[in-house]
Amino acid sequence: MQLQRSLELRTEGRGIYELTDRVSEVVRAAGVREGLCVVSCLHTSASLVVTECADPAVRTDLQAWLERIAPEGDASYTHTAEGPDDMPAHLRAAITSASETLIISAGELALGVWQGLYLMEHRAAPHSRRVLVHVQGDL
Repeated sequence: MQLQRSLELRTEGRGIYELTDRVSEVVRAAGVREGLCVVSCLHTSASLVVTECADPAVRTDLQAWLERIAPEGDASYTHTAEGPDDMPAHLRAAITSASETLIISAGELALGVWQGLYLMEHRAAPHSRRVLVHVQGDL
């Protein structure tokens, strides 16, 4: 069994947005008991991450760390046509992940009790982001 769905997410600008429930709905709709769920972010300035869902400070610290290693306004950037946040957004996306593969077990995403799936918006302005979810497995 295979099912593919596109999810649209409107961001409010730079931040980390939870996708766990929306992707779980796609898995349940597929009816797969055991299999894989591949989630792909179809953008070069946003990314995906599986990280702690209990304490929001983890996501705050993760975002702050990315901002330190890929800061805005670095004079060495040559790609600046779309503004000062563009190249740092590409760098942050490049060192995180464009896709995540999650196991489906007993009809649910097999995430740890403290894990969640998130879209990371690396641009300062609001954007409409598209995530493709592909579910494959046995009924």
